[in-house]
Amino acid sequence: MAVAPDAKGWIPFGDYRTWYRVTGTPGGERPAVIAVHGGPGSTHDYLLPLCGLATDGWPVVHYDQLGNGGSTRLPDADPDFWTPELFLDELDNLVDRLGVAGDYVVLGQSWGGMLAARHAATRPAGLRGLVIANAPASYRLWRAEMEILRAALPPGVDETLRRHEDAGTTDSDEYFEAMRVFYDRHVCRVVPWPREYLASFMEVSGNPTVYSVMNGPSEFHVTGTLRDWSVEDCLPDIAVPTLLLTGRHDEATPATVRPFVDLIPDVRWEVFEESSHLPHLEEPERFHEVLAAFLTGLRGS
Repeated sequence: MAVAPDAKGWIPFGDYRTWYRVTGTPGGERPAVIAVHGGPGSTHDYLLPLCGLATDGWPVVHYDQLGNGGSTRLPDADPDFWTPELFLDELDNLVDRLGVAGDYVVLGQSWGGMLAARHAATRPAGLRGLVIANAPASYRLWRAEMEILRAALPPGVDETLRRHEDAGTTDSDEYFEAMRVFYDRHVCRVVPWPREYLASFMEVSGNPTVYSVMNGPSEFHVTGTLRDWSVEDCLPDIAVPTLLLTGRHDEATPATVRPFVDLIPDVRWEVFEESSHLPHLEEPERFHEVLAAFLTGLRGS
């Protein structure tokens, strides 16, 4: 359950504004945890259970990335507007304007994990630790692994998906029903979907601008501008303790996260055996335990 925020509002970001909420009070003995959501084009909602960290003394910052949720929406922006650099600049701006730049941890989930890794590689002076949750190191690896996962779906499902992808009818009900088979296996194995995840999923469905431009029609059919994007080149530059999290049934398969393990100097990998892409919703108690232990170990925080 989400904890009521202690502050929320908007911060300016160039000509736009970023919506945020803070649970707890930054500036105390423990670093603030910045939650960077996935997508691109999702919202903070599905990460709200992270608010529980605030009850243990870690302030938690959630925000909606530009284009979605409570932040400025730009449905008519040129596709070239939506770049990883835009969202990296937004994260830098958020950290600075909220006054947590001197003592913070970044937790990035899925696409947010890639952003968090590249942010950490710039070696911000106040960054104490990094959590990469369910994120691939490159979309090249991701796309290759999606082919393997699709081939293992029940008979006829992948054929249905490809028929609609080839015809450009990925907005059809039949495509959605076939897509759910993949999602229920590799994205969220809790049925029915938790309300936090459903809230973010519906936000993307109702406002698909960023997701469709940068990703494509689904998690497993990446046709957007990110299809060849990678953070592998910057991983050796990450200089803070890093916790890598994945689920046993995750769409972020071991092959997609292996570069994090091989290239980040100080990294520990934790696998959640009963989870897919959202272990914080699928195994919430163990997730909190693992995350709190990692955070406690950062300079004795």
